[in-house]
Amino acid sequence: MGMSATEFNERYGFYAQRSVPAAGRTVGRTMGTGQSFGMVVDLAGFEAGIDAMADVLEEAARPAAQSAAQVLYDAVRLNVFALGSKTGLLLDSIYQVYSKANSSPGQATYYVSWNVKKAPHGHLVEFGHLQRYKVYTGKDGKWYTAVRPEKKGTPKPGRYATQAQKDAYYVPLAVPRQVAAQSFIRKAMSAFPAAEAAAEQKLLELIT
Repeated sequence: MGMSATEFNERYGFYAQRSVPAAGRTVGRTMGTGQSFGMVVDLAGFEAGIDAMADVLEEAARPAAQSAAQVLYDAVRLNVFALGSKTGLLLDSIYQVYSKANSSPGQATYYVSWNVKKAPHGHLVEFGHLQRYKVYTGKDGKWYTAVRPEKKGTPKPGRYATQAQKDAYYVPLAVPRQVAAQSFIRKAMSAFPAAEAAAEQKLLELIT
C-alpha cells in the first residue's frame, strides 16, 4: 500500500491492463510477459452522455475498480493456495494497491501482484527456472542456496559473477534440473470477465 506506479513498475517491470467502461463498452487488453497486471475502470465514454452525473461517476470509479481488483486478488491467492505451502510467505505477499499516479477523475487503477521482498522466490514459481544448486529451508522459513563448507563466511558471488565463480561457491546438483512454471499471476487473468462483472455491479449500486 502507498506504492507509486513508478515504484511498482521499477520493481515488477510490467503490468497487463484491461479497460472496463461502464456502458456500451469496447474492451481492450494489453498483456506482456511480466509479473503483475492492473485493473482499470475508465468511465470517460459513459460520462460524455450524462454530464450531470459526472461527480457521481468520478466518485464511483475507485470503488468499482477495487471490486474488480478484489476478484483478481482472490483469484491469485486461490492459485497460490492450490500450489501447497511450506512457509506461507508467497501467500502472505499477495497484495492489491491503488495507483494514484495512474488514476484520474473518472478512472481508477489498481495493481495486483506479490511483494518481492516478502517472497523473492515468487518469480521462480511464476515462470519456472533451471535449478543448478542445492537449496534448503532456513529456520526463518526462507529458501537458501547451499554454500560449500569452505566458502561459508566469505562474500557470495555478485550479480555479475561468472558461472564458474558461482559453481565454486555454491553446492551444485549432480545434474541441473528444469523446474516447471506454476503460474499464479498469469493464470488469474482468466478471472477478468468476473472482475468486469464485479466492477459493473458496483457501478450500478452507486449510480442507481
